[in-house]
Amino acid sequence: MSRAVATAAESTLLREDRAGITVLTLNRPEARNALSTSLIDTLAMALSAIGGDRKVRAVVLTGSGTAFCAGHDLREMTARRADPDRGRAFYQHTFDRCAAMMQSIVKLPQPTIAAVNGPAAAAGCQLAASCDLVVAAEDASFATPGVNIGLFCSAPMVALSRKIASNHALEMLLTGEPVGAARAHEIGLVNQVCAKGDAANVAVALALKIAAKSSHVQKIGKEAFYNQLTMNLADAYAYTSKVMADNMMARDAEEGISAFVEKRTPTWEDR
Repeated sequence: MSRAVATAAESTLLREDRAGITVLTLNRPEARNALSTSLIDTLAMALSAIGGDRKVRAVVLTGSGTAFCAGHDLREMTARRADPDRGRAFYQHTFDRCAAMMQSIVKLPQPTIAAVNGPAAAAGCQLAASCDLVVAAEDASFATPGVNIGLFCSAPMVALSRKIASNHALEMLLTGEPVGAARAHEIGLVNQVCAKGDAANVAVALALKIAAKSSHVQKIGKEAFYNQLTMNLADAYAYTSKVMADNMMARDAEEGISAFVEKRTPTWEDR
């Protein structure tokens, strides 16, 4: 089933549901899927709805046309220079809303996969890096080019620096040079590289593998993964030991372990 998320005549975000997988498509091809304030809000609302939908087991995020996402809508932002405060309040509000939307991807109970076709630049690179996994077509590229226009990609840096090693992140941030799909795979930004035009299909196939597991257990694991990243070693082990003990009490853990011992396929109940 495919439908528009927004009520506008031509939605900037499309949703398609396929056997427990939700595909969200940024739909501003004429603007290379730039993140207008409207699109940021629409995406945030869609993610909020998905988070509470038990039928959705994984999410694929992609873009229509020849680009994944070109970043913030600079035409929209430039127009606000005419505001009495030269746009400062608008810019702060926009970046705050965008940061909240990016964090909602990380906090989403379901695993998320970015399917990147063409350029993912600035906030578009941030959007891809905020997802749990990234599939990139061979014509994909990733860049934090703000330094080239006098606006350092400080917010995209947050997601990027949590995905790849600091020296690789800083090279992208300081030079503004785009990184191709193969190089992005080398430095750990991308999980899989596929043929041009095939990113969404490969991402859905990967999502279906994930969706075949217990969604309850996936939720536990994803939350624990991001929580332990900011802890010291001792605290991380103490925290994850408790998470595992709690997880052992879940019905699906009991079923999964029993199925393994009995050499049969487990039947998940997602609890």
